[in-house]
Amino acid sequence: MIDRREPLVLVTGVAGQVGAELLGRLNLVCRVVGVGRNELDLSDLAQIQRVVEKVRPTVILNAAAYTAVDKAESDEPAAMRINGEAPGVLAEEARKIGALLVHYSTDYVFDGTKDGAYVETDHPNPLNVYGATKLAGECAIEQAAGAWVVLRTSWVYGAYGKNFLLTMLRLAEQKPELSIVADQFGAPTWARTIAELTARMLEVMPGGLAATSTDWSGRSGIYHLTAAGATSWAGFAEAIFEHAGLTSRPKVKAIGASEYPTPARRPHNSRLSGVKLAETFGIRAPHWDDELLRCLSAMRAATSGD
Repeated sequence: MIDRREPLVLVTGVAGQVGAELLGRLNLVCRVVGVGRNELDLSDLAQIQRVVEKVRPTVILNAAAYTAVDKAESDEPAAMRINGEAPGVLAEEARKIGALLVHYSTDYVFDGTKDGAYVETDHPNPLNVYGATKLAGECAIEQAAGAWVVLRTSWVYGAYGKNFLLTMLRLAEQKPELSIVADQFGAPTWARTIAELTARMLEVMPGGLAATSTDWSGRSGIYHLTAAGATSWAGFAEAIFEHAGLTSRPKVKAIGASEYPTPARRPHNSRLSGVKLAETFGIRAPHWDDELLRCLSAMRAATSGD
């Protein structure tokens, strides 16, 4: 007889964009323990073991990460410990208690030279330290050989933290013209979309959030989870200004990435195919432009108190 424990989800990184949305979504359907850096610092590998053993969740959602892409170029040991080593420890601890680990990764594991959308079997070749550390985390999780899912996403934004959407809305009040990179392409993905699709992925499984390692046999692996469609950073900025209904909209000057040098190189093509996620779980992501409208609407409602 299969032991079905009452679902208990451990969410890391709850102060971040994806973590905060995961906490809000899953609190509606099950018991959730949310931890930020004060409760679980991923740079402390022994603390990871203690927290997982104490909570003993059925599912671990690891939304915590070292996300300072440019800073990682000069801070590789810290980025590797958090993004590369810690996920492996989480995976080992999850395997010991029969829990599922869901970990979030990035389009930056690829070099962006492919013409079309990347699929999960394409060979990774990160251009920067951040991408290399995230790839190391993926490999460490797979080597732990438990029940696991890696969800690669891209261009994450939302109402919290530091992201392109909030930066554009702030700069729109300060400058009449903005120079934005127009030769890098990807799918802007709302953090709430990631949380919603993650929850749906878990809920469609046999046993739902209480699914066992046996249930996940054959489904463990890497999946791409981004909004549908694609645009450039300049196109994303234009859509933000249009949908935000600004009284005075700044002019967007399209530039090449070479005109905006950064410490970390970025891929020109960050498109990720969602076919595997759809075929395995029956989940299809909405279009990025539709989700941007929803996000801005939610932000306006939160500000007005509706």
